[in-house]
Amino acid sequence: MLQQRTIKTITRAVGMGLHSGQRVEMTLRPAQPDTGIVFRRVDLPEPVDMPIHAQAIVDTRMASTIGVGNAKVHTIEHLMSALYGLGIDNLYVDITAEEVPILDGSSSSFVFLLQSAGIELQNAAKKFIRIKQPVEVREGEGKSLKWARFDPYHGFKLKFDIDFSHPAVDSTGQSFEFDMGEGNYMRDIARARTFGFTKDVEMLRTNGLALGGGLDNAIVMDDYKVLNSDGLRYDDEFVKHKILDAIGDLYVIGHPILGAYSAFRSGHGMNNQLIRAVLAVDANWEFVTFDNERKAPAGFAQTALAW
Repeated sequence: MLQQRTIKTITRAVGMGLHSGQRVEMTLRPAQPDTGIVFRRVDLPEPVDMPIHAQAIVDTRMASTIGVGNAKVHTIEHLMSALYGLGIDNLYVDITAEEVPILDGSSSSFVFLLQSAGIELQNAAKKFIRIKQPVEVREGEGKSLKWARFDPYHGFKLKFDIDFSHPAVDSTGQSFEFDMGEGNYMRDIARARTFGFTKDVEMLRTNGLALGGGLDNAIVMDDYKVLNSDGLRYDDEFVKHKILDAIGDLYVIGHPILGAYSAFRSGHGMNNQLIRAVLAVDANWEFVTFDNERKAPAGFAQTALAW
């Protein structure tokens, strides 16, 4: 049987929120089978649980935000991406502020935390959402066109195309495809950092965003070049970060996905629209498990753990 996974021991991290600039303590705790990923605001007078599911996303401006009532957790996508990359099904995420810490701006620090805690196989079948027919969402036309799409596929792969008119981005790869069965998440995707432009910083900060951003947790560009002294981690780091984000955004559906995702200029909002569109029609999807891991797609078997 292809089994569900959690972590073996509690692990913690302290950092700063990318947009809020607030100090935040985050504790990752093991969870029982079929719990899913549950964020908990433990700093509130009464702790609030926020289970991950597509409809729990309440804001997608600059990040994916989950909320229950007045309680929110911003910027969950990098941690969610790491959880997908390492195959974690069940986890409690306790945090002491309204935003997941940005750490180094990628998913690699979260991968390290999860590896340090250890991965535990659980006595329950891993449950997948299998895409049964094409589903697409689109916005705009011409130069403003953007879209995201799922197609049936026995595995999980993503193809993303970006379109930035900037010398530093244009000189790198603007299209990348990653197949979970052929690539290695930790090596190929996890180290790609978020990025931004100095021309946008003043506007963002006026709107209470990017208050914790800087060269130690983002790729920062002026009108011509990358300002980080260490340059890029990947030749195509920009498009790889968009794939990293998409993996995290799509995992908000609540289960690992069997399907092929493709997108052009998509973002957090459109990614959430796509998974809601999938769930809106029963014929689009089905739950599947594998009683024999040899029948599972490459990359998901216990013998092929990404970590």
